[in-house]
Amino acid sequence: MAGVTLTEMFAVDPMRPKSLNWNLNGLSVDLSRQRLTLATLELLAELAREAGVEGTRRAMFEGELINTTESRAVLHVALRDSSGLTNSDAANQARTQRQAMAAFADGVRRGEETGATGRTFNDVVNIGIGGSHLGPMTVTRALEAADAPLRVHYVANVDGYDLASLLRRLDPDRALFLVASKSFTTQETMANAASAKAWLTSALGADAVSMHFAALSTNADAVKTFGISPERMFAFADWVGGRFSLWSSVGLSAMLAIGTVAFDQLLAGAHAMDRHFTEAPLITNLPVLMALTDIWNRSFLGLPARAVLPYDERLRHLPTHLQQLEMESNGKAVTMDGEQITGAAASVVFGMTGTNGQHTFHQLLHQGPALVAVEFIGVAQPGHGFEGHHEKLLANMLAQAEALALGTEAPETPHHACPGNRPSTVILLQQLDPFHLGMLLALYEHKVMVEGTIWGINSFDQFGVELGKRLAGPVLDALKGEGTPVDPATAASVYRIKSWRP
Repeated sequence: MAGVTLTEMFAVDPMRPKSLNWNLNGLSVDLSRQRLTLATLELLAELAREAGVEGTRRAMFEGELINTTESRAVLHVALRDSSGLTNSDAANQARTQRQAMAAFADGVRRGEETGATGRTFNDVVNIGIGGSHLGPMTVTRALEAADAPLRVHYVANVDGYDLASLLRRLDPDRALFLVASKSFTTQETMANAASAKAWLTSALGADAVSMHFAALSTNADAVKTFGISPERMFAFADWVGGRFSLWSSVGLSAMLAIGTVAFDQLLAGAHAMDRHFTEAPLITNLPVLMALTDIWNRSFLGLPARAVLPYDERLRHLPTHLQQLEMESNGKAVTMDGEQITGAAASVVFGMTGTNGQHTFHQLLHQGPALVAVEFIGVAQPGHGFEGHHEKLLANMLAQAEALALGTEAPETPHHACPGNRPSTVILLQQLDPFHLGMLLALYEHKVMVEGTIWGINSFDQFGVELGKRLAGPVLDALKGEGTPVDPATAASVYRIKSWRP
């Protein structure tokens, strides 16, 4: 297969655009420009079957402890379940939590929930990082309306500039802060929360904290100590992992931005993909097919990276969300059994929106020496009224996919030649509404689980993230003059930083 070009594949089988194209409720996946055939996918589906994908899928939905290194269930699917597809206790718990979220969100949006001075809120600030930030922000920016009653902002970076530049634009009387941290100890989040608290209390006094802050957390004691009222703490279960937490109370900022009805539609779209994932045969199962394609590109063809290119400005944060979802989930060097992985696993994921990417890094995609797999994501219906813009946008997307696949020869001017035979997937949404966005996000979540199962990886822990967090503590002490790092290079950097500061 590696020696057959895409040009030859289309010549041999002109029906590829039909036989390698699948549609579900207005979401289509076109694999015809991938360097594989339907027979390849059938063999890969057998690999998935032998790796136990069907068993892992069943175990996840039934609430078994498939996150073996942390002895946890992985039941984010229960957060969007209203039909009994998943563990009933988990679904009932999720439903209760969602009702509390909705009551609060509706109250804020209608002006019934107010701040310390009795004024309504017009700005919401979500303070979180990682999964407590990227998923909700992706949804908010994709679906927010220009006439929404609330402006929703996101602060993640512990760099004080991120928070300071926002606070300058806010009225403390009308600002609501959401502190999103499962443990309520996340260093970056709690530093930003403490500074926001100090800013608020300097203007309104200490008693205002309980009226202007809400917590998205499982640590009731720490939330109370911070000064947040129990009525404004929105908990979620231990089986909700950070990068899969959008659907839980962590999504409150998105619910405030788009409204409870739209948030329910988002959940419904994700649940529709859940049902498809559990019911469709492997060879027609969209998350499985996406995963098998990635497995083929990474483990068989050796492609090191994948570019995610949404041709819709509303999806500008999707590549970053997928970076965390995929690289934190499957960026592992050992299997579930603790054995070293011998082959290639987990791609480097990067991306940018539409034509911006064309003028940034597409040069490498077309003529660079290293092959990069590409995913194009387009939306059939525009989200604006500027005539002609959307056709130009989609034309560019499809032309890029064509150029990558077929290339062009230029024997007299080799600098102009593009080799082609570069694989890409085209994902199309009928429209970018809550339902279809929910489907798209759940599609990627399930894809990640399938890939992890085939590679023998636990997709639901992230111990590599924790190491850097642990090491940051002693380094912080050293910067404050309370010790010396063990690592000599770190010690030298600390010395330089301190020597350059007043």
